[in-house]
Amino acid sequence: MLVQKFFTVLGVIFMLLGVFGLSYTWHIDHRSAETLSEYAATEFNVSRDGEGYVEGGVFILWDYRFDDAELVPKAVLITDGNEWEMTASTRRTPPPMSGSRFRAENKLFVELPTTCLKAVLNAEAIRLQFFYNNGQVIDLPLSSKELALWKRKIRW
Repeated sequence: MLVQKFFTVLGVIFMLLGVFGLSYTWHIDHRSAETLSEYAATEFNVSRDGEGYVEGGVFILWDYRFDDAELVPKAVLITDGNEWEMTASTRRTPPPMSGSRFRAENKLFVELPTTCLKAVLNAEAIRLQFFYNNGQVIDLPLSSKELALWKRKIRW
C-alpha cells in the first residue's frame, strides 16, 4: 500500500514536471516581444573602405529554440515602409545531445548594401522580418535605442 502511494505521488510529480516543461519550451519557441532585441540577440556592424567611407553593413541575429524549426536564408528590412529583401546566410547548431530537448542555436547573417544603409540613416522606424521553415514569420521593429545605435555606427 505504501509503495503504491509512493509511485502514485511520483507519477503525479513527473506529469506536472512534464506539463510545465512542455509549456516552457512552447513558450520559448512561440514567445512574443515588442522589439527585435527583446526577441533575440542581435549585432550590427558597418564596414568601411581605406578612406573611411561606408562600404556595407552586416546584421547578425542569434535565436535559440527548442523545436526543430530552422531559419530560412532570407530577410526583409523595412525602412519607413520601403522594403529591402535580402538573401541571408543561416547556420543551425543542433542541441548538445541529439534527440534531446536542449535548445538549438539558429544564426542569421545579413549583408546590408550601401543603398540600404542610406535609407537606414534617414529612417524614422525600421522593422526586420525573418522566416522559419515551419511557416513562422517574425516581424519586429528595432527599439529606439537600437535605431540610434545603428545610425551612430553608420555616421561614425
